[in-house]
Amino acid sequence: MAAKMTHERFGIFGGTFDPPHVGHLIIAEEARQQLELTKVIFVPAFLPPHKPGERSATALQRYRMVMHSVRGNPFFEVSQLELKRKGMSYTVDTLQAVKKRHPSAELFLILGSDNLVDFRTWKSPEEILTLASLAAYERKGFDIDGAETSAQLRAIRLTGVHLDISSSLIRKHVRMGKSVRYLVPDAVHKFIKKNKLYTVPRSV
Repeated sequence: MAAKMTHERFGIFGGTFDPPHVGHLIIAEEARQQLELTKVIFVPAFLPPHKPGERSATALQRYRMVMHSVRGNPFFEVSQLELKRKGMSYTVDTLQAVKKRHPSAELFLILGSDNLVDFRTWKSPEEILTLASLAAYERKGFDIDGAETSAQLRAIRLTGVHLDISSSLIRKHVRMGKSVRYLVPDAVHKFIKKNKLYTVPRSV
């Protein structure tokens, strides 16, 4: 019989979440199960360094949409770390803050296989690797083995359902007047409609 784990294991799931969609929730749930996580912490970025361009939702609106998305799941929580810090949102700063608050917790950075390709260009990649283990979910067109080799990394492979959904696709559908129901949680769908998000791009 396996010994019961006594330490906490946190999955850190950062992103723009503009908007959060069902694909994000599937990845988080697969990570929780496969890594036997105590909880998954969603961390909406205030200003993501790798995604310049047009946005339609403010940082606070994106935070609220993630809150709507995780409601009812006791293993999911949302952090305002990057929103309160403001400025450019760097993963290493967030991991340092989480580790300071939970020094005995084992951290796993949840990311897509596409992020492995340019991981070495992130701020302080070596320090990130000392703070957390990488857990990569394979995305279409980005083979984990190839990405690891090109970046000289080792990541835990997360497997599961693959849905061809992206936040940019959802924003595009809304602008075109197409339905995004079931691509996002119902509460997020209502929030988007109520706040008239993504109808006209807003430059950041």
